[in-house]
Amino acid sequence: MSGEPLHFWPARRLRDAIAAGELSAVEVLEAHLERIEAVNPAVNAIVTLVPERALGEAAAADARAASGRPLGLLHGLPVAVKDLMDTAGIRTTYGSPIYAEHVPEVDALIVQRLRAAGAIVIGKTNTPEFGAGSHTFNEVFGATRNPYDLGRSAGGSSGGAAAALAAGMVPIADGSDLGGSVRNPASFCNVVGLRPTRGRIASTRPGNAWDPMSLLGPMARSVDDAALLLAALAGPDRRDPLAPDEDPLQFAALPPVDLSGARVAWSAGVDGLPVEPEVTAALAPARAALEALGAAVEEVEPDLADADEVFETFRALGFLEGHDEDVAAHPDLVKPEVVADVARGAALSARQINRAGALRTELFRRLAAFLGEYDLLALPTVQVAPFPVEWRWPRRVAGMEMERYYTWMRSCTRISSTAMPALSIPAGFTADGLPVGLQLVGSHRGELDLLARAAALEAVLDAGSRRPLL
Repeated sequence: MSGEPLHFWPARRLRDAIAAGELSAVEVLEAHLERIEAVNPAVNAIVTLVPERALGEAAAADARAASGRPLGLLHGLPVAVKDLMDTAGIRTTYGSPIYAEHVPEVDALIVQRLRAAGAIVIGKTNTPEFGAGSHTFNEVFGATRNPYDLGRSAGGSSGGAAAALAAGMVPIADGSDLGGSVRNPASFCNVVGLRPTRGRIASTRPGNAWDPMSLLGPMARSVDDAALLLAALAGPDRRDPLAPDEDPLQFAALPPVDLSGARVAWSAGVDGLPVEPEVTAALAPARAALEALGAAVEEVEPDLADADEVFETFRALGFLEGHDEDVAAHPDLVKPEVVADVARGAALSARQINRAGALRTELFRRLAAFLGEYDLLALPTVQVAPFPVEWRWPRRVAGMEMERYYTWMRSCTRISSTAMPALSIPAGFTADGLPVGLQLVGSHRGELDLLARAAALEAVLDAGSRRPLL
């Protein structure tokens, strides 16, 4: 790793080098801006860039370091914010033509926390319109391409973030996850993406603050860097009723974990889903690695009955809540999948919503009991390898027809329905050289244990060190 170019250094190493005076924040930023200039035209991950503003902030960060004042966890690290999150003075489009020229006046809470930790905001990463779907394309900026194969999807909805990480344009990135929008692109782009317990990263976005489904999560090229970013982003806020009152600095340094004797439930099919054989084959080395570390790996499927109904009901309800006005005012500017989602939400009856709520409670309790018997649940992050970038979504998986544009990613959406924390780590590659991630699920609010165990597995896997040939 010592021979890697600066733009591929780990975030923690960069931060420590800046703090020690071995590098300046300006040097680090310039190295990443050079990388963006070199590779972003082909990848299209960063869609808005503010280099002069960022250079001014980097110079201010260097002045702070020179003054001897305390430095934040992310001091001097360049970051591009997902284009669903408001950034004061920087265009934020939500991937929609409706907001193509929208410039917010106030930073979202997650951006405030990035800045407070010393990060330098350099621009925005691409996302599908309103974050809808796990393939990043929109009518404003076009499609983001996978750095490992420019003819393939980078996943989504945090596809711009994942691709920027994989290509060395940024060392850390923020994402958001409803049905897999952090984990799916992490798998597609060979990076780490954590969906924490709802509230772990407080949110002040409008809408139903008690909804456990849509949330924010860190992304990085390693578990350690994802944990570092989580330490900077986590923490309660009085405006978020689901945010636990716990010290976020618990994530700043992961405790070493011995996986010898750990009980791991290995789910090959996520309780009956079709999975492409090349995905299953790519994950085999990860299972072997767990066993080599001394973990007791048992092939068992969790009972995820009714998870699809839970997810699809509350997803439709969320789209009605969030985008009903946009669709009503601009039906010709919103992509047809979102129009259909809003209509589906509007058609829900009180009985359907009530039933989904009861099923979600039962599902949570079943998986909580399951995770009382196992330390980890391991399963495929994705059911398919990265698909052609021209597709809107995969129509078939392992020979089975997919009904809608998000039903091909139920390996993630079923876990979202449980409200348990989950992350994707680089695990292997297909014969064509396409990345495949392993999804690890832990107990409710058990992110520290989950991250520590994931780091122990990551240490013996070599998939994450394989860089794209851009």
